[in-house]
Order: sequence, then C-alpha cells, then structure tokens
Amino acid sequence: MSTEKNVSQKAGTVEANPVRLEQEKAEQIIEALNSDVADAYTLFHQLHKHHWNVEGAEHLGIHTFLQEAYEDVEEAADEMAERLQALGGVPHANMRTLSEHATVEPEDEDVYDIRTSFENDIEMYGDIIENYRSHIELAEGLGDHTTAHMLREQLEELEEHVHVIDHYLQDDTLVQ
Repeated sequence: MSTEKNVSQKAGTVEANPVRLEQEKAEQIIEALNSDVADAYTLFHQLHKHHWNVEGAEHLGIHTFLQEAYEDVEEAADEMAERLQALGGVPHANMRTLSEHATVEPEDEDVYDIRTSFENDIEMYGDIIENYRSHIELAEGLGDHTTAHMLREQLEELEEHVHVIDHYLQDDTLVQ
C-alpha cells in the first residue's frame, strides 16, 4: 500500500451535492444509507457462507437460489453506495467500518444445517426489512423521493427472497 495519501474527501464528511438536497437532510439520508450498506454486506457474507456450505438432496436448487440472493444484495449495496456518494457522502467500504455500522448481527463461523441457516437468514432479512421501511419514510419525509424509490425497489426484492426462504422451511421440503 502506498504511503502517499491524496485524500479527496474524508470519510464521515458530507459535501455539497449536485441534486440540491439540503446538507442537513443529505446527512441524515447518508447515515441511513451507510447503515443499510453495512447491513447489506453482513447479509451478503452470511448468504454466501450458506451458499458454500449447503448440503443435502436439494443442494443444487438452494445453492443456486443463495447465489442469486447474495448477488442481488451486493447489487443493492452498490446502488446505495453510489446514491449516498451522489448526495455528497462517503460510503463505508472497509470490513471494520462496515462491521461497526451494521445493525444486524451475523451468525458465527460454524456451519449449520440448512434449516438453521435459513432461520438465521429470515431473522436478518426481517431486521433489514424493518430498517428499509424506516429509511423509506425518512427519505420521503426529507423530500428525497429518488432514494425512497430506490429503497422501495430493493425492499420488494428483499421481501421476495425472504418469502422463498420461508417456503424452503415448510415441512414438506428439505429431505432429512
């Protein structure tokens, strides 16, 4: 890593933005979005872990679903990071900062059966969904309809994924 540093914007700062959202409003939305980015990467890693470790008769279908899910979560995180940068902020980008700002708790490093893994995923999805709803209301209340729209679209995808996981957990699935 280079020892020379040419910082163009310090982390945690908010600069003027080209979309003309007042600085105080932008700061609140940036804080919410950075929290959502941190949560997204926590979910991404947990889903990826489950993707790597799934076993059993339904391995292939679940493996494929989990890949789609974590890729969608990563895409959402990227979209949020780009939006908060457009609002004049600096997206959280390193593992320590993401971990410190996540509002969800990942499961530990152990490998669990897929039912336990999915139950843990449902819990995390639920917490993230609740945060999204709150942040949509925040963005709307502050007049940032673009961020609210983006979060609504992402919320729809989150809800679809958790719905699929719920179906996998029904009694007539996952051969034992």
